[in-house]
Amino acid sequence: MPNRWKPNVTVAAIIERDGRFLLVEETTTDGLKLNNPAGHLDPGESPAQACAREVREETAHEFTPTALVGVYLNRFTKTRTGDDLTYLRFAFTGQLGTHHAWQALDAGIVRTVWMTADEIRACPERHRSPLLLQCLNDYLAGQRAPLELVHTDVSVMQTGR
Repeated sequence: MPNRWKPNVTVAAIIERDGRFLLVEETTTDGLKLNNPAGHLDPGESPAQACAREVREETAHEFTPTALVGVYLNRFTKTRTGDDLTYLRFAFTGQLGTHHAWQALDAGIVRTVWMTADEIRACPERHRSPLLLQCLNDYLAGQRAPLELVHTDVSVMQTGR
């Protein structure tokens, strides 16, 4: 049987405080880009758990997802290699917790920034993904679904596989 196509599963956090959104500025092969705190789903975790972990790794903040903003499918071609990738993104919103100023940020993350929606919209060339703006617009439109919409079977959490 030929290799079966599978999308890369990612998570992202849409975090608002006082009308500003928490983003990360990260080094990519296409230069310095802006993104939601985001990353890949790891084995043994639910999408919500992955989102909390990624926020902590990329921003040094605790994060508790409280709602699903949306599920997104995006196709991307890497500039340097021509690799054709598809991403399935679960975007969450929630409560930002304690900031651990002593914690180093994930490799490639230069800094965190707080930006207004208008500031984010004004620099699409700096966005790592078109999903940054799509998730923001869905969040601002009030799109929310309960976390229970994304079920993670207990078999995912079992070790030894």
